[in-house]
Amino acid sequence: MRALGRSHRLAAVLLLGFASGLPLALTGQALQAWLAVDGVNIATIGFFGLVGVPYTFKFLWAPLMDRFEPPWLGRRRGWVVVSQGGLALVLFVMASLSPSRQPMLFAQWAVLLAFLSASQDVVVDAYRADVLSDKAEHGLGASLHVFGYRLAMIVSGGIALIWADQWQSWPRVYALMGTIMGAAAALSLFLLPPVHSESKPLASSAGREIAGFVAMLGGVFAGYYLARSVLILFGLDPDGGNHWIQLLFVLAEIAAALPLAWWFARLVRFETLNASLASYFAQPGAALFLLLIVLYKLGDAFAGSLTTAFLLKGLAFSQAEVGIANKIIGIWLTIFGAIVGGALMLRLRLYRALLLFGVLQLLSNLGFYLIAVLGKGAWGSVAVPPFDWIIVSLREAASLDFLLLTVVAAENITGGMGTVALVALLMALCNSRFTATHYALLSALAAVGRIYVSPVAGVLTESIGWQAFYLFSVFVALPGVVMVWWMRIPLVALSENAKDSR
Repeated sequence: MRALGRSHRLAAVLLLGFASGLPLALTGQALQAWLAVDGVNIATIGFFGLVGVPYTFKFLWAPLMDRFEPPWLGRRRGWVVVSQGGLALVLFVMASLSPSRQPMLFAQWAVLLAFLSASQDVVVDAYRADVLSDKAEHGLGASLHVFGYRLAMIVSGGIALIWADQWQSWPRVYALMGTIMGAAAALSLFLLPPVHSESKPLASSAGREIAGFVAMLGGVFAGYYLARSVLILFGLDPDGGNHWIQLLFVLAEIAAALPLAWWFARLVRFETLNASLASYFAQPGAALFLLLIVLYKLGDAFAGSLTTAFLLKGLAFSQAEVGIANKIIGIWLTIFGAIVGGALMLRLRLYRALLLFGVLQLLSNLGFYLIAVLGKGAWGSVAVPPFDWIIVSLREAASLDFLLLTVVAAENITGGMGTVALVALLMALCNSRFTATHYALLSALAAVGRIYVSPVAGVLTESIGWQAFYLFSVFVALPGVVMVWWMRIPLVALSENAKDSR
C-alpha cells in the first residue's frame, strides 16, 4: 500500500512537470514561429517577446496563491486545476485569432497565457514540496519533474512545428495544445493525490495582501501612462511606424512602472513583498550578485531571442527542419549539456565553472554568425528517413542542414552547461544566506534577459541585419564573463560558505 501511494505521488509529479513545461514554448519559440509564417515583421516579433513578462514577476502574486484557497479542492490542487483550466481556455481563444490581423488582441491573450503559466509554475512547485513529504523522494521527484517538463517542451516547441508544417495551420496546433491542457486539468482534478500536510498560510493579513497587490498593479499602470504621456507631450508618436520610437516607449514605460509599483506597494504595506526585498538587499554584495545573475545569460538570451524567426524568415528553413533540429534535437542536447556541466562541477569550483561555461556560451554565439554568413547548405546535409511515432510522423525523407545541426549542438550544449552553473549560483546564495522566497525572486530575475532583450533584438536586427546582430550578441555576452572574473573572490567565498553550511 505504501509503495502504491509513493508511485501515485511520483506519477502526479511527472504529470505536473509535463503540464508546467507545455505552455512555455507556446509563449516563446512556437509563438515566434506562428508570427513568422503569418507574415509579421521581425521588429514586431521582437516586441512579442514581452508577453513573457509575467514569468519574471511570478513571486509578486505567489503570496496570494499561498493565502487563499479555491473551495472544495484544497489550496494546492485547487490552484493547479484553476490555472490549467484557464490555460486550456486561453489556448482555444488564441486558436481563433490571427496575429497579423489582430496583433494587439492576440498579444493580450498571449500575456494572459504567460500569466497563467507562471501561476501554474508557482503552485506546482509548492504542491511538489508538500506532496513529497518524505525527503528520500525529493531527488527522484525532482528528476521526474524535469523529465516531464522537458518532454512537454519537445511537444510544444519541436513536434508542434512539425505538425504546423504538415497541417499548414498554427491555429489547429494551439487548439490541440488547449485540448492537452484541458485533459491535464481533468487528470489533476480527479487523480492528483490530496496533500495532507500543506505548509501553513502566510501569517500576514489577507486583506493587507490583496490591498498591497492591487496597489502594486496601480503603480504599474500609473507608471505606464505617465511615461507614455510624457513622451507624447514631447511630440513622439507610438503608432507612427518608427520601431526605434516604439522601443523607446516600451523601455520608458517599464522604467517608470517598476519604481512606482514598488513605491505603491510600500505605501500600502504589501508586507510579504516588502519583507522579501528588504531581507535580500540587507545582505552584503546583494546588488552585485543580482547584477551578475541578470548579465550571465544575457548574451545567450540575446542570440536565442529570435532564433526561430532567423531560421524561418532569414534562411528559409522549413518548420519541420527547425522543429527537428532546433527543438527536438536541441532540447535533448540541452539536457546532455546540463549533465556534462553537472559532472564537471563535481571537480570545478563555482567560480571556475561560471567562468568556463560563460566563455563557452559566448563562443557558441559565433556559430549563428557563421550560419548567417555562409547561409543554408554551406556544409551539406544529413538525410532523415521517414518515420511514424504515432503522435508525430515524417511522411517523406527530409534533409537536415549539417551546419545548422552543428550550430544547434554547440549552442544547446554550452547553454545547458551555463544554466547548470547559474542554478548552482542561485542555490549557493539561497543555501548560505537567503530563504526559499529569495530563490523565487532570483530565479525570476534570471529570466529577465530572456524576456526583455527580445524587443531590442527585433528592432536592432531590422536595422543592422542578421550577421551584425549575431556578432553584436557576442559582445553582449562579454560583461557577464568579465563580471564573473571581477567577482572571483566573493564567488569563491560563496562556494566555501555553502560547503560549510551543509
